[in-house]
Amino acid sequence: MRRNAPDPSVAAGVAGSDADDDPAECPYCGSTDTEREHPKGPGLCRSMHFCRGCGEPFERFG
Repeated sequence: MRRNAPDPSVAAGVAGSDADDDPAECPYCGSTDTEREHPKGPGLCRSMHFCRGCGEPFERFG
């Protein structure tokens, strides 16, 4: 029997669930005018971001 467990990627203290107060720096153009599009990327320690400066999506680790 499977129980409904909370999603580990949004639990407090798990890597990748940081408050993200500081903007991510774009690896393509170096701009900090970025937006976090989705808190969960392909892994628990990655989040998806979008750069408003150059228009490129990128992943942030941490």
